[in-house]
Amino acid sequence: MADFTLPSKFDRMIHQPARLAIIAVLAGCESADFTYLLNATEINKGTLSKNLSALEDVAYVEITKGYKGKIPNTSVKLTAKGRRAFAKYRRQHRRFIDSVG
Repeated sequence: MADFTLPSKFDRMIHQPARLAIIAVLAGCESADFTYLLNATEINKGTLSKNLSALEDVAYVEITKGYKGKIPNTSVKLTAKGRRAFAKYRRQHRRFIDSVG
């Protein structure tokens, strides 16, 4: 039996390209605001918003809405569950790549 997980069995919530980009950016920081994520991932506003909601629904991210002065601000951070899921995804991905490399 193989010592890796097939890509078809990877966490679909993370494996989708837009969500993978979001989680990868968030994994490198404590939190990020919507504008930063928009620029860092190069995802359009609607797609970013939709994917952030999906990640929030499975408790991979925590979204906080507030204001910076009088300007609305949305801040996003990975939850502990999200960090664990991303670490597992990365391990599975590495093992798979190593097995076919």
